Amino acid sequence: MCGIFGISGHDDAARLTHLGLYSLQHRGQESAGIVAVEHGVARGKVAMGLMGDTFGPDVLDKLPGRTAVGHTRYSTAGSSTIENAQPALVQFRGGHIALAHNGNLTNATEIRESLEASGSIFSSTMDSEVIVHRLARAAASKPEEQLAEALKGVEGAYALLVVVNETLLATRDPHGWRPLTMGKLDGAYVFASETCALDIVGATQIRDVEPGEIIAIDAAGMRTLKMERSAPLHRCVFEYVYFARPDSRVFGGSVDRARRGLGRQLAKEHPAPGAELVFAVPDSSNAAALGFADESRLAIEMALIRNHYVGRTFIQPTQAGRDAKVKVKYNPVREILQGKSVVMVDDSIVRGTTTRGLVALVRGAGAKEVHLRIASPPITGPCWYGIDTPDKKELIAANMSVDQIAKHLGVDSLGYISLDGMLKSVPDGPDGFCDACFSGKYPTAAPTVELKHRMG
Repeated sequence: MCGIFGISGHDDAARLTHLGLYSLQHRGQESAGIVAVEHGVARGKVAMGLMGDTFGPDVLDKLPGRTAVGHTRYSTAGSSTIENAQPALVQFRGGHIALAHNGNLTNATEIRESLEASGSIFSSTMDSEVIVHRLARAAASKPEEQLAEALKGVEGAYALLVVVNETLLATRDPHGWRPLTMGKLDGAYVFASETCALDIVGATQIRDVEPGEIIAIDAAGMRTLKMERSAPLHRCVFEYVYFARPDSRVFGGSVDRARRGLGRQLAKEHPAPGAELVFAVPDSSNAAALGFADESRLAIEMALIRNHYVGRTFIQPTQAGRDAKVKVKYNPVREILQGKSVVMVDDSIVRGTTTRGLVALVRGAGAKEVHLRIASPPITGPCWYGIDTPDKKELIAANMSVDQIAKHLGVDSLGYISLDGMLKSVPDGPDGFCDACFSGKYPTAAPTVELKHRMG
């Protein structure tokens, strides 16, 4: 999962992109980058770490231009190295290409092998680079037609922002897996993964980029192109559950409203008789806990305090990194928990490492009973479309029953929201969402073993 931001037609394009990426930092913390274009010259900067670590005023001063794209990376295909940082920037016979990608391409290995067989040389292991090579080879005359040609036969999830010379292109895959929205600011067009990034720069949302649509922005204005193929919607429901910020709108719906709805449904399906209070595992579960407390008519408390100088544990690229972050990320409030029967609401359990440590913290602070409630169903399969759950052996719910998980975590009771309950609780549900990691019903063929080996 990554964050992408782009703007065309503004004198402060790079600075606004920098600001927008701050609002998308929760979508990726491994690397960040910005490419800006001025009078046909593209300049870029990528770096490992957070936006604030490297992108100071001195860097932004060297990125002039009225068009820019930016990226915050959380790796799903391709290791965590500077070579895989985006936006990718290349020179080709027709000028330059800069590309920022959110998603995962399920047939990237096959496309890459075909390109290598015909002479292409790759400089990274990220799946996105196959699109860059195909785009450079495209025979069409207009940039939007070149991108449509490059995407023919590409399978999987993608929200893309691409600059071809002076033209900014925005597109989503025909299934609509990943969000991408469009706004306007002082005559400039702005694109972002989430509306919170439009808010921070003062842009007004116009609409979402439609699945299978390519939008082109240049000096002549805005043009749209609909790719020939159509497909059923498979929007990622986990955007509502965990990834997106609660102050955002994705897929046309409020993330906050979705999470409160999930919490209310969870309370209906798994009440906790005798519980005295509800608290969230902050911050992604706050709204779900509010919904649970409202439906249960229980007090909501801030029983866990999060250290906001520690990143999101789930999107750490290694288990060792996740373990270290858990130990310094949370602290219980003993005065709230001591001697109480409590409901702890979390958005999901992936590997169980974080949750088990949190339960131990709550027990250690004196909680009499801990009833754990999860605002998503058990995750039993890997995601092939942009979430780092590559192996069933890493997924606790793929290897244990609910009762076994409860015992392993050390809770008095454990309740997951049902699949149907989750889907009917999110905006525009229950149809049109991808639930493969919960249901095992994958809309596409599995990626090859080589993809995991070569790109991971």
